[in-house]
Formats: sequence, C-alpha cells, structure tokens
Amino acid sequence: MTSNEIIDLRSDTITRPTAAMRQAMADAQVGDDVFAEDPTVNLLQQKVAELLGKPAALYVPSGVMSNQLAIKVHTQPGDEVIVETDSHIFNYETGAPSILSNIQLHTIPGHRGVLRAEQLAPSVRPSAYYMPRTTLICLENTHNRAGGTVYPIDEIKRIRDFARALGIKMHLDGARLWNACVSSGIVPREYAQHFDTISVCFSKGLGAPVGSALVGSEDAIQRARRFRKILGGGMRQAGIIAAGALYALDNHVERLKEDHDKARAFAERVARNPAFQIDLENVQTNIVVIDISKTGKSTSEVLEVLRAKGVLLTDANFTSIRAVTHLDVAAEQVSRAADIVATSFRG
Repeated sequence: MTSNEIIDLRSDTITRPTAAMRQAMADAQVGDDVFAEDPTVNLLQQKVAELLGKPAALYVPSGVMSNQLAIKVHTQPGDEVIVETDSHIFNYETGAPSILSNIQLHTIPGHRGVLRAEQLAPSVRPSAYYMPRTTLICLENTHNRAGGTVYPIDEIKRIRDFARALGIKMHLDGARLWNACVSSGIVPREYAQHFDTISVCFSKGLGAPVGSALVGSEDAIQRARRFRKILGGGMRQAGIIAAGALYALDNHVERLKEDHDKARAFAERVARNPAFQIDLENVQTNIVVIDISKTGKSTSEVLEVLRAKGVLLTDANFTSIRAVTHLDVAAEQVSRAADIVATSFRG
C-alpha cells in the first residue's frame, strides 16, 4: 500500500457513481416531479413498484424520509410502533417518529436483529382508552447494527400472520433489501408481499448518489406524497438523480455478491487475531462487526490507530467497530485492510 492510499470501509454510502452511471444521469430526461411530470422519476417509481409487487412507489431523498413517511402514513398521534432494539429507526433517525408523527416506539431485543413472533404478543397494548394503540410493526432487512444479517422469511411470515390477525400494519426498512435478496436468493417481491409498505435504498450497496423509495398501495403512496411535500422533500427535475438509481437497479444488484465475498474474506482474516471477536455466522452480507474489547482500547483509540495506517472504519457500539465492503473497494484493497487490522493489535 502506498503511503497516501486510504481504504475506506466506513460505509457503503460513500460510494461514488461510476462513469457509466454519470453518463446515464447526464442523458436523463427530466420534468417537474412535484407535478409528477419527471419521466425518469416516473420510470424509476414504476420499476421499483413492479420489482416489489406493489401498486405504487415514491422516490424520496433518503431512507430516513422513506421510513418516516411510512410511520406517518400508518399511525395517528399517540400511537405506538414496535421495533427491534437495535433497529435503524430507533437508533439512527434522530428521534424522528416522536417529532414528526407524535408516536412512541416500543423496543424489543431480537437475536441478530431478528424478532420472533412469540415475542410480540406481550408488547401489543390492550384495547384501553388510557393506553397507546399498537398500530405498526417495523422490521429491518438486512439488519445494519446486527452486522448485515438477513431476516428469515419464515419468521417474517409468522409475524405477518400475527399482525394481520390484530389489524396491525407492517413496514419493512429494506435499505439493504437488495443485499438480502442476493444473499438468500429470494426475489424482492417475495419479501415485500408480507408488508404494507417497504423502504428501499439506492445510495448504499447499489452505488447511486442519492435516494430511496417507499413502496405500497396507491392510497399509502398518495398520502406519503403529501407528507413528503410537507417535510420539504418535493423535488423538481429529480430525474437527474433518479437516472443514477435506475442505472444501479439495472447494473449493480447482482454484483452485490462480490461485496459479500469481500466481507467474508475480511472477517475470516481479522478473526484469526484473538484480540478481535467476530461472529462469522453474522457475516451474511457486506457488513462486519468486530468486538475489540480484548484489545484493552476504546473504539475511538482503535479507529484512530487504523486511520493513521490508512484504513477507515466506524464504531458499531461501545465495544465494537464496523467494516462495510462496497463497489469502490477492490478485493485486493479489502485484503490489505484486513491484514492491517489483524496485525495492528495483540490478543
């Protein structure tokens, strides 16, 4: 590695559009999307809706907005939403559900980010005027904080049956649903059929520069469009960025397996050092969570040592750091980064 080379494994959000993607964006036909007249945005929305087997989709600036629109669509002020304790919605969306929808979150700890259907019954509120209504269950696939784990579809079906019997809506935070599909071999619409709304992201593993989509019924998406405008998410000639997402859907989904393979190789190399603990069963897609507690150093200290050696990672929690593989790092770079991490600390 040259002295000035930086290997950036902080996130798959740091990817940059490829030359071919930039060309597609430059050539995009555009219109005013607030009037629903941008042809490229309309094409993207139609394509995503078809991929997930739903009637409609809405292109939005970010995954946070997509998740928050879903919560807004499915709830009323004072309601309660069930999420997993380490979910993105609970940990990384700045308290948005309470601010934007005036609802509270009920958290349940899962195993590797996965809730079991039998865990839910005690958390659903009884029908009493002095209690909040449980109106929505949100799942996450893949689960970011658990290390990119794939939600078992059989468990999703059991939770769906439980929710449907009680009239509770289901939302999927599928920011990395494309990774789950490539890893499991399950097509997007097979996951999506069990949810009322689904959020998918284009600016992570797919490598587009901007955007997510919310998918659902015509009514849900019509209401989400109104809320998007209220939140300042109405975009004008958005076809320029939507073209990047379209290109990514057409060209970057199957290649996600390369990122999964790079993550597995990285994890296996680093795990040889007893200073690090990695649950290799958790390394199912492109995220590797590394427990550094045996190094005797804080996460910030470990990250600074690695940064000085040209490897950028992030913290995952108080005792763990995280590496995320993506299309902007080659297998050779990932291998070098793994060697640097593995040899920088003693067990």
